Amino acid sequence: MPGVPAREAWTSTPGRAHVAAIVLAAGSSTRMGRNKLLLDLGGETMVRRAVRAAVGAGVDQVVVVLGHDEPRVRVELAGLPCTPVVNPDHARGAGTSLRTGVRRVAAAADAVVVVLADMPFVTAEMIATLVARYRDTAAPLVTSHYGEVQAPPTLYARALFEEILSIPDEGGGKEVVRRHEQEAAVVAWSEPARRDVDGPADYERVRADLASVPQAIPMKTPDRA
Repeated sequence: MPGVPAREAWTSTPGRAHVAAIVLAAGSSTRMGRNKLLLDLGGETMVRRAVRAAVGAGVDQVVVVLGHDEPRVRVELAGLPCTPVVNPDHARGAGTSLRTGVRRVAAAADAVVVVLADMPFVTAEMIATLVARYRDTAAPLVTSHYGEVQAPPTLYARALFEEILSIPDEGGGKEVVRRHEQEAAVVAWSEPARRDVDGPADYERVRADLASVPQAIPMKTPDRA
């Protein structure tokens, strides 16, 4: 498996870490029975909502990994400053999409923050907070915790790229998180922000709650570097 490309020093502002957001939007939505990323949430599709949050976080670049139903999902990105990249192996598992995104940005990025397109309550402010924590601490890993549960968005520094490129096809970044959790900076969020959309019942609940659930805000952050 190819290693991490050498970083191109000219791609970043001197003294400032280059951070890329990777939005994973390649899945086949088997539990939904139709492409959930194209479902409407508050007047825009789920995938557009996720990518707009990544763009609004002020990262240096946004890459969207596409796969299933790629032409239709790509249309939803029109007008957003992002780079779509197609993962032809998406059916083999989420790990293939994560690797695709990391390879696409590795020549420029000092870190990547991974966002799932089916978590509609993740905001630009949440993503920006992870990036700020990384720039403040230089931690190799910045994780989001919702109560006792760790879930995306998750930021991985360049030192972990090689491990990400070695994850199994069906895996995600959780094994990398487990190996490095003692080194992680942790940001805590309100538990409702962790809601995702897998099946029809999830979608109906999210649609009903979207207007009433407060925007997730940072809670007291554990004192970890």
